[in-house]
Amino acid sequence: MQFRSYWHDTASPFAGAASGPVEGAYDVAVVGGGFTGLAAARALAMAGAKVVVLEAGTVGCGASGRNGGHLNNGLAHSFIAAKAALGTERAIALYKAFDDAVDTIERLVAEEGIDCAFRRAGKLKLASKPGHLDAIARNFEAVHREVDPDTALLGRADLAGEIGSDGFHGAMLSKKSAMMHMGRFVTGMADAAVRHGAVIHEHAPVTARREKGGRHLLGTPRGSLSAREVLLATGAYTSGPFAWFRRRIIAVGSFIIATRPLSEAEIAATMPGNRTAVTSLNIGNYFRLAPDNRLIFGGRARFSATSDEASDAKSGAILRASLARIFPQLADVEIDYCWGGLVDMTRDRYPRAGRTDGVWYAMGYSGHGAQLSTHLGMIMADAILGRSDRNPLKDLAWPAVPGHFGKPWFLPLVGLYYKMLDRIQ
Repeated sequence: MQFRSYWHDTASPFAGAASGPVEGAYDVAVVGGGFTGLAAARALAMAGAKVVVLEAGTVGCGASGRNGGHLNNGLAHSFIAAKAALGTERAIALYKAFDDAVDTIERLVAEEGIDCAFRRAGKLKLASKPGHLDAIARNFEAVHREVDPDTALLGRADLAGEIGSDGFHGAMLSKKSAMMHMGRFVTGMADAAVRHGAVIHEHAPVTARREKGGRHLLGTPRGSLSAREVLLATGAYTSGPFAWFRRRIIAVGSFIIATRPLSEAEIAATMPGNRTAVTSLNIGNYFRLAPDNRLIFGGRARFSATSDEASDAKSGAILRASLARIFPQLADVEIDYCWGGLVDMTRDRYPRAGRTDGVWYAMGYSGHGAQLSTHLGMIMADAILGRSDRNPLKDLAWPAVPGHFGKPWFLPLVGLYYKMLDRIQ
């Protein structure tokens, strides 16, 4: 078993990073080389802006290359809850932004010729308990009536052709959802950004920032540069001189395993519908088939802000047990990959995008950002360029998390709380 991301291991590495020192004057500096930053850099460069990307590691080394590979439309919350929290107008706008985000990725894949196995698959929100189906049905009725008719409610009998498990009581099907190979997409987006004129520096974390004469001066271990505008796109990996954001982002580990490639018979017995799937538990699981027919199976597993080999191995053992409970026929299947990554959670689990203290930002995707991050990167590029403002999150208040200054000491307590909810609900 390899303790590395399947997406990283099965994609060609990006080879277009700048090799010289970090220096020069730019129109826009993008901090973070994941989906958000690369999509913004590409759009800015295509508009004629002089743009640079500063990535602390390698492109896609964070959440963009350490996720479950889903491109799900719809909200992570129930639509009913979103209307109560955000108001009907913003809830609808945000729901439609997730729809548009999947369209955006489909268009980018075609425009840039990115070979990433993009496919409209549909998503199943699986009811893990009988009572959960009632809540899913109420949400489905509101969604189907008000914002997304491309949805369906499936009963338990309908799942026979979708998933080879008797552990679920029905599901909501969101037909617009998709999947792709995340590693190939992120490399393709980096290549596209450079091809259109952006400069990408890897291994260049921003360690200092100050303003002088209306420009931002950014320091890295490899040199310094100036930029008229800065877009922060670092999510759970935010560090350096960005304390305002660290107080508002809770880094939570999400862990994933990938089996050996499954046979045709195993696929037919396990995932005959070949969709993305997520369970309804608070500490639930998500899964899909990879392009080479592995089952990619993930979840919170442990409430930890650490992702290293030791932590990933502990989480992998928990995930394997969950896999066996859901799919007993795969209880003894070989696990080829085990990896983890950090998810940038906000307190209310809604993403944020806007501008504060002279810095543009888009982050806080809360485990539902593989699609929206690319879309918001392009929206923020338009805002920086002074084009029409399409930001569905504009002016959404973002208070700091009380008692949180960067290290989420409270995660074990949160985990216990959600475990209790899963037992009683």
